[in-house]
Amino acid sequence: MAAQGAHNPSPGMGRKNPRSGRLLRHADFEQVYKQGRRHFSTHMTVFYLRRAEGAGLRVGFTVGRVLGGAVARNRMKRRLREAVRLSRPSPGPAADVVINPKKSLATAPFAGLLVEVSRAFEVVTQKVAERPRTRE
Repeated sequence: MAAQGAHNPSPGMGRKNPRSGRLLRHADFEQVYKQGRRHFSTHMTVFYLRRAEGAGLRVGFTVGRVLGGAVARNRMKRRLREAVRLSRPSPGPAADVVINPKKSLATAPFAGLLVEVSRAFEVVTQKVAERPRTRE
């Protein structure tokens, strides 16, 4: 018996989520929270911070215990990872992004989630490309 997706590959097949494209260290998450900006949407809050070196987006997820048990939180992370994998801009700006889902993400249709993640990446790309604001 052949594998289920062997004959009809999905549109995003072949796109990876490499280690270099993920936010992994606690200190990096903290820096994005403390120094970064926020973008609010229906099912998530996206925190982002421009990086001085490197290229491309590094994406991380935080799903707190308040959103449910381990099974529910892991399912949210899997859905978010897939939406990010399918909608990540290929070159992308040098920025760190942390996605913090809301409870409503658990029941949101995947197509809507995909649109929301794509829109968030558009906003992040646009805002990071702008000149930084100077404090006076």
